[in-house]
Amino acid sequence: MISTRQLTYQYPGGPSLRFDDIDVAQGGVLLLRGVSGSGKSTWLALAAGLLSPGAGDITVAGQSLKALSKVAGDAWRARTIGFLPQKLHLSAALTVHANLAIAQWAAGQPQNDARIREALAALGVQELSARKPAQLSGGQAQRVALARAVLLQPKVILADEPTASLDDDAARQAVELLQTTALHQGATLVIATHDARVAANLDNQIGFQTLSIGRSLL
Repeated sequence: MISTRQLTYQYPGGPSLRFDDIDVAQGGVLLLRGVSGSGKSTWLALAAGLLSPGAGDITVAGQSLKALSKVAGDAWRARTIGFLPQKLHLSAALTVHANLAIAQWAAGQPQNDARIREALAALGVQELSARKPAQLSGGQAQRVALARAVLLQPKVILADEPTASLDDDAARQAVELLQTTALHQGATLVIATHDARVAANLDNQIGFQTLSIGRSLL
């Protein structure tokens, strides 16, 4: 689950951004809506423990993030959060398989080739495991990045503008892929977007909510 109370973020040298309170049940879907630059990515970074709140509290998967040290926060994030950034950040020098293996290494886990094959197969890209990112289409790269994000079976999946630069059919597939994967793993899904097609393509399952981010400044 995700819960926020009086959550703010202080931009370095700038104003504080205030977010409305929200409660999202485990397995629910939260759509963060707002124009580019409104603070959606900041909210995701707070939920991932990458940024510290200026005030208030955010609890994710039962953990109050303000109580975590940097070292504890890194360990918590590795086992709890699956993140799909707008820029996929696949290592160009590594194969698809190795890009997932390095995620296990970063989380302090031994390499589990069977789990990597399972994650790739679940997203329909197991046959691409020996390729490098430059040999993938945009849609294939996104599936590989999602496989990496959910490899460790996180409790929360965060996706930042997952339909950016995609045509209508690819955008529909991306949203369906995210929601289906989250449902399969019982994960809470948060999608940050300014793309109206995302809401149109989401199935409004039990636990679906929308939070508008509009740069409410203190």
